[in-house]
Amino acid sequence: MAGARAAVRYAKAVLSLASDQNTADAVNNDMKLIVNTIAENKDLSNMLQSPIVRSSIKKEVLLEVFKNTNSVTSNLIDTLIANKRISLIGETASKYNQLYDELKGTQVAKVTTAVPITDDLKVKVLAKVKELTGKEVEVENIVDESILGGFILRVGDIQYNASIANKLNKLKREFTLN
Repeated sequence: MAGARAAVRYAKAVLSLASDQNTADAVNNDMKLIVNTIAENKDLSNMLQSPIVRSSIKKEVLLEVFKNTNSVTSNLIDTLIANKRISLIGETASKYNQLYDELKGTQVAKVTTAVPITDDLKVKVLAKVKELTGKEVEVENIVDESILGGFILRVGDIQYNASIANKLNKLKREFTLN
């Protein structure tokens, strides 16, 4: 919990600095890269969380992996290392993306489907979500075969579950109650 609050504070500070320097877009791209890289690379994630690996090695690795990033991003890495909070870099980057989207008035609609969504369906989802929220929306598709079919749409704190698995569970509950 304390880590989450700290990540938000770092993210706010970085967004403020990046906005002042007119580099918020570039830093947002860096933060997306950091989030995706850490999520996709288990070794990197484990190294960042490990208390055994020295901070100097973590810094070297991060600066090498993310060598083409903005100076604000490099400064964030330096600050997190200096404050012994480098394990928060993934969470800080994620929070930065959320804050940046709020600042720009965009939201991310997460659509979970059993198979990847088509471009045609993506356009329909974008139109419907914009109609409901009145905001610009980016669609992130998550493929989860366990939902069998249909979709689960999540925008902010609103979730609409139209998956086959959910409908089957509702039907199962009705039969067990009667």
